[in-house]
Amino acid sequence: MPDIGSQRAAIATALAGAKLIVVLGHSECGAVKGAIDKADVGANLTTLLNEIEPAVAATIFGAGIDKARAYAAALIKDGDELGLLGPREMPKLWTRHILNSAVVAELVAPGKKVADVGSGAGLPGIPMAIAQPEAMFTLIEPMERRSNWLQEQVEALGLDNVRVLRARAEEVGEAFDIVTARAVSALPKLLRLTVPLTRHGGEIIALKGSKAQEEIDDSKNLMKKLDIHSFEIVFTGAQVLEEPTRVVRTRLF
Repeated sequence: MPDIGSQRAAIATALAGAKLIVVLGHSECGAVKGAIDKADVGANLTTLLNEIEPAVAATIFGAGIDKARAYAAALIKDGDELGLLGPREMPKLWTRHILNSAVVAELVAPGKKVADVGSGAGLPGIPMAIAQPEAMFTLIEPMERRSNWLQEQVEALGLDNVRVLRARAEEVGEAFDIVTARAVSALPKLLRLTVPLTRHGGEIIALKGSKAQEEIDDSKNLMKKLDIHSFEIVFTGAQVLEEPTRVVRTRLF
């Protein structure tokens, strides 16, 4: 594993596209070692730019931290090739994707049945399932290649509380206590997809960005038609994350 000086030298060289960089330092300096090292910087750049696991990850996942680490490693290995997460997402893999998803498990009580619609890379379902092992999760994904990858991860991670269902949301035909989704569609369209999957008195918890209130406003005309009781914006992970996760919580009658 290269030291910090070596990493900085390698990253600077690759990103600058420079043919020559003058590095001043003593013979044992990490930057000097990195500069004179003949290793293939291009081959190692992705590894160098992967986000280091934040210390707070162990707090969020508790006994499941090793499973979370294995999941992160699988995303790094397969994410780009399978179109799950692009290389630009790797420098923020933990903070923006894994931990951002995991803290939503705060809203899931033990024993609840949860569906993750359009699961894709297993976000938010897999991190939530690791963080809340006492609830049952169904990852719904229509694409064969992605659903196969999800099944491989569920088996490799030993997630007994997770199943994978290859289907479109409209084809599922069962009801859940909670339906969740991340980066699937704007709230009005998402509600049309997810309300039929949600039992009476259940809720939809959608991870959203800064326009969450606008999406709620655009959805209010659906309240009577879809039997929606209320909308609420809540923030999860406020005690552990610098940027808590914004969730639109939609409750049904």
